[in-house]
Amino acid sequence: MASETVQLKTERLILRPFTEGDAEPFAAINADPEVMRYIGNGQPRDLERTREGIEKSVRDWDEQGWGTFAVEETATGELVGFAALAVPTFLPEILPAVEVGWRFKRDRWGRGYAPEAARAAIAFGFEEVGLDRVVSCIHSDNAASIRVAEKLGMTLERRTVVPGLEVPCSVYELKRA
Repeated sequence: MASETVQLKTERLILRPFTEGDAEPFAAINADPEVMRYIGNGQPRDLERTREGIEKSVRDWDEQGWGTFAVEETATGELVGFAALAVPTFLPEILPAVEVGWRFKRDRWGRGYAPEAARAAIAFGFEEVGLDRVVSCIHSDNAASIRVAEKLGMTLERRTVVPGLEVPCSVYELKRA
């Protein structure tokens, strides 16, 4: 499936593969310390690091036919975050696995965008990619993302620590019905 043809629509959002033109608006999201608090080492990411992530996303789509979705608000056309299907290589103990993840602009928090976008990404993973299971690796102190996982019907599979970062991680899972 060519990434250019993939576009998912929800009630309020459009999910599509990232393009180079998304680098600056996405870098603004990644530069917010509160948004990045529970991601990786908790440090904001600059434009260069954001571009590297987008380039990896484009490669994933080209090589796998699935990956990270840029999320636009339908009403404004604004890039407001992402919903991803990605291999969580940072947590080898759970591999093989595909993770569903999400990240949104802080001014869009609390609107239900994360579960709305993640539901669409999961449906794509189950129906189009043929996945039988998805996981979500969430910093154990990130109560908001844990609530999102629970809204998605995910259940706690294990608690662990991310090697190298030594941050507590709760792994939630959802199996195809």
